[in-house]
Amino acid sequence: MKYTINNNNIEIICPDFSLDETLDCGQAFRWEKTGSEFDVTYKGFFLDKYLEISQSGERIIFHNTTPEEFENVWIEYFDLNTDYGKIKEQLSEDETLKKACGFAGGIRLLKQDFWETLISFIISQNNNIPRIKGIISRLCENYGHFPTASELSAETPESLSFLRAGFRAKYIVDAALKISSGEIQYENIKNISLHDAEKMLMNIKGVGPKVAECVLLFGVHKTDAFPIDVWMKRVMENYYPDGLPECTKGIEGIAQQYLFHYIRNLD
Repeated sequence: MKYTINNNNIEIICPDFSLDETLDCGQAFRWEKTGSEFDVTYKGFFLDKYLEISQSGERIIFHNTTPEEFENVWIEYFDLNTDYGKIKEQLSEDETLKKACGFAGGIRLLKQDFWETLISFIISQNNNIPRIKGIISRLCENYGHFPTASELSAETPESLSFLRAGFRAKYIVDAALKISSGEIQYENIKNISLHDAEKMLMNIKGVGPKVAECVLLFGVHKTDAFPIDVWMKRVMENYYPDGLPECTKGIEGIAQQYLFHYIRNLD
């Protein structure tokens, strides 16, 4: 990834990257859009590392970061070494996906932290994005950082009442206990099949197929994971009753992101 340094900022040119489509599409919940002199600016966190990032056309500016942090953290997080132009070219062999890629061609799949993604998507159940962000914000404010599984394993649903997470609090505690005890381990999930990884995650109370697939896609980067919600059920029924086309093989989850954004905005 080529970049330039300008007044403590890292700048890149990336034609297949939209901050709005990537950071505000429901795959991550610790980013907020702010006003600035640039076309688009977001501020947020990954692994409690703070970043302000802006976009003006194809120019992306990483503010007040170092080359070391950019190379060791942000290139991986934003998946900047992956050629999304080639991915879209492959997916565009299918007519519907071609339209979807044209509509929301700036979506990138973030490479998030497994634990943070698991808790975020447990919180996301039957919830909307502003409330999800609010719960996660209160969680981080209470601890001063995103709490570890060990820290949260000492909590109870009652002690987490400040989150105002409702029924989700007991699921958060159960996830923390299973992760901190080693009953469920990231390395195991990463190295087994999608089907087996989904089954393992569903041992956590409150984790069903959709949450499991979201965690595997966004927190483990299993790009063949394919979360199904009401929108994607509609996509499959209307466009792919016989299953996804061959051009999606191995990158079904990336195809899902383009399709989800496209179909949701047709109505």
